[in-house]
Amino acid sequence: MVRVKFVAVLLGTAGVGVIGLLNAPLHLIISLTGLGISFSAVRDISEAHGKSDQTRIAKSITTLRRWSWFTGLLGAVITISFAPLLSQWSFGNRDYTWAFVWLSITLLLGAISKGQSAILQGTRRIKDMAKASVIGSALGLITSIPLYYWFGIKGIVPSLIITSVTGLFLSWYFARRVKIEPIEKSLRESFYDGTGMAKLGIFMTLSGFIASASGYILNAFISNRGGIEQVGLYNAGWGLIVQYTGMIFAAMSLDYFPRLSVINRDIEKVKLLVKQQAETALLIMTPLLALLIITMPLVIKLFYTAEFLPVVLFANLIVLGMPLKAVSWSMSYIYLAKGNGKLFFSTEFIFGLADLIFNLLGYYFFGLEGLGYSFILSYLIVTIIGYFILNFKYGFTLPISFLSTFLLIYFFCVAAFMTSLAHRSDLKYGSGFFVFIIATIFSLYQLNKVMDLKPVFKDLFYRLINKKSNLL
Repeated sequence: MVRVKFVAVLLGTAGVGVIGLLNAPLHLIISLTGLGISFSAVRDISEAHGKSDQTRIAKSITTLRRWSWFTGLLGAVITISFAPLLSQWSFGNRDYTWAFVWLSITLLLGAISKGQSAILQGTRRIKDMAKASVIGSALGLITSIPLYYWFGIKGIVPSLIITSVTGLFLSWYFARRVKIEPIEKSLRESFYDGTGMAKLGIFMTLSGFIASASGYILNAFISNRGGIEQVGLYNAGWGLIVQYTGMIFAAMSLDYFPRLSVINRDIEKVKLLVKQQAETALLIMTPLLALLIITMPLVIKLFYTAEFLPVVLFANLIVLGMPLKAVSWSMSYIYLAKGNGKLFFSTEFIFGLADLIFNLLGYYFFGLEGLGYSFILSYLIVTIIGYFILNFKYGFTLPISFLSTFLLIYFFCVAAFMTSLAHRSDLKYGSGFFVFIIATIFSLYQLNKVMDLKPVFKDLFYRLINKKSNLL
């Protein structure tokens, strides 16, 4: 987020737009060529790890590493081959052809890095994943700022490449700590076993392709209709909310999917875990979402510049859709944990197509704010239909108590949104912070029922007292 601030200051809306138009087609190619191997490998490794089957763990890791190289090289070759067309489709000219050629390196490095991260996730080495992420972000910040300062927009490509290199090095450093049994496995065996991973992964690939294609089409549509600056505003507003809430989703998913994979055959345990996950995500997010809505103009200025203030309403509407995404996100992992890739892809395809249509119509008629309305509508439909599909297929249900909790949580978010529309600053921030305090008290009260927060706060209090005593 600090790096984004420097990008906004040094490159402006046009620079943010260029980064978005470069990344969108690359994500499209990654989703297509990655075959979902790194994600499906987590399921295989976590199941073997749960049974302490060291031989199966070693075989899965060996297969994953070899396929990571293959998918990465495939992505790089496709990017180089289509570089002129990617530049033409994204920017309306071929000026960025060499940019895409150089960025093909990031697809290879990224595929290998994702494979290493999958090993850490599957073996539940969450702490090492966190270290790699934090250190990688810090190094990316240190290397990016000088490049943006001295070279401006021309520094974007070198910055992305250096960030990929540091990410690869860190993921490799921590993944090599995972000790595996020495085994002999031929390339033919790895290919055969990898196709087994790809059976689930191919549906992840197609699903990711749909999402990336939708994002690419939307970015190109905005670029052609509103210009690169509008793309920059869209990516700024979207990126801010994704970064703000994505920390919660990412942190929880690292442990959630492996745990769900282990118990995937027991529907009662699945119901309980999904309820706990969705409820915990909502309770942690709610105070943050309310605070974000209230302070959105200040946050935009803090992490970007005043030039980006037109995205305030759009960003706040995206925030209103996040509670729905938290529920849908928690339920969607059931398909993958059970290995039902076909059903997962079918639902993702329908929802992705509907989402793209809503987005295009929303932007065409209402501009950036229309994209916020379409986000809420899309996830409302996804959540409701997804729940009924899971209920019909697996007998999955959520208790009435969860619905009441969700409605109350959503009320806090809507109340915060309504206060943000007030014209008087004293009324806006006064009533807004009142909603934030009530939402925080409610969330802490509910979380305390689940995880007993009293010992945590007591420990924190004693540590602060001891630190103060040491200073005196």
